[in-house]
Amino acid sequence: MIQLYNTLTNKKEEFVPRVPGVVNMYVCGPTVYNYIHIGNARSSIAFDTVRRYFEFRGYHVNYVSNFTDVDDKIIHVGHEQNISPRAVADKYIEAFYEDTDALNIERATLNPRVMDIMDDIIAFVEALVAKGYAYESQGDVYYRARKFKNYGQLSGQSVDQLEEGASERISTVEALKKEDPLDFALWKAAKPGEISWDSPWSKGRPGWHIECSVMATKYLGATLDIHAGGQDLEFPHHENEIAQSEAKTGQKFANYWLHNGFVTIGDDDEKMSKSLGNFVTVHELIKSVSPQILRFFMATTQYRRPIRYSQANLDEASANLKKITNAYQNAGYRLRFAEPKKALESNMAAYLQAKKAAFIQAMDDDLNVQNGITVVYEIAKEVNVYSASTAPAAATLIALRTLLQELLQIFGIKLTDGETEHQNDDQQIEDLIAQRDVARAQRDFARSDALRDELKERGIILEDTPQGTRWKRNE
Repeated sequence: MIQLYNTLTNKKEEFVPRVPGVVNMYVCGPTVYNYIHIGNARSSIAFDTVRRYFEFRGYHVNYVSNFTDVDDKIIHVGHEQNISPRAVADKYIEAFYEDTDALNIERATLNPRVMDIMDDIIAFVEALVAKGYAYESQGDVYYRARKFKNYGQLSGQSVDQLEEGASERISTVEALKKEDPLDFALWKAAKPGEISWDSPWSKGRPGWHIECSVMATKYLGATLDIHAGGQDLEFPHHENEIAQSEAKTGQKFANYWLHNGFVTIGDDDEKMSKSLGNFVTVHELIKSVSPQILRFFMATTQYRRPIRYSQANLDEASANLKKITNAYQNAGYRLRFAEPKKALESNMAAYLQAKKAAFIQAMDDDLNVQNGITVVYEIAKEVNVYSASTAPAAATLIALRTLLQELLQIFGIKLTDGETEHQNDDQQIEDLIAQRDVARAQRDFARSDALRDELKERGIILEDTPQGTRWKRNE
């Protein structure tokens, strides 16, 4: 059974979907005013991995993730570039898809946009006003946070603690409009020159928190199986989503809340963010770092843990992925010499079954990817050992490679035989081996040894057999 750590209850719980075999999952998406940085990508990768694991376990996943396409930052960028907010959003949504496709992140079932559901947002706010949970003030509409009895439950803070923090953040203008410092905006009257929509209260636009409540309930129903996002969204964003959604529907908003850890940078492990100016965009990074390596680097850390971004950690991920890739490709090469009629050995069938069970046991435990990837490393090691055997069975090599590929796909990694990437390199290796075979036949052992050393420097291991020289890449 799959267990998930539920931020709402601060404990692991068995996952029980509302509809058997179906997962309805909402993940807070980006505000599209710039290229995503690797902190943003961490959330996308983490929950794509969660999604892939549910699919591996046989679930159908309805995965909705929004685009915030109207916001102060978007309006500011639009003014700077002399284009409309929609044009800004269109540009960076296209960039988002380009970057996430490169990272092999499955596209969401749906990516709704705020501008496209404005009528739904206004109707949602009207319902909260009618129920007494919201009030109009000088063209703005605010939510009465104290009226919701469980306010603060997700973030584990008391109303008094939240009030103290809100009092420090609130401006004088806001203080004059609000009944209480804790209250938050559902609708904001537009300033001169800003994009706006007609509403019963003013020409304006929605507050940030309301959009996710509207999108999630519109497309996934009143109660979600999973709501996910970064740890920085627990308060106030997710706390406010719960308050406004449950006030409107009268039902529990989400059964499981999942939050991913931050990406940190520097010796003091400072959180990476655009506001701090210490971010690295995916768009730039993947020009010099393989997207597969970046994906592997992030996907192999359990989603709730922080990730420390550094060149050393990227290099380590690269080396580990290369070991797995080499094992897969070596086995593919050995298929040329494998026994095609030899059946899958019974002991190997039991081994594969045991490894898959061990992987599932690790991943069922709140997506413990560190233990899961350890199982993958063990399989890769076995692939290398079996590939080096005298007469490997084709059926066994294929089964080992298939399991390796199946498990790596959950991490978003697609293994290939590298026919395009290594085609020229393989031909050069074959040529050098042929030259060495000629040198050996002519008893030119100095030349033969020199060629072996050259191949060794290129990471190639040779095996002299009665059937000829075989080779594989060093793991």
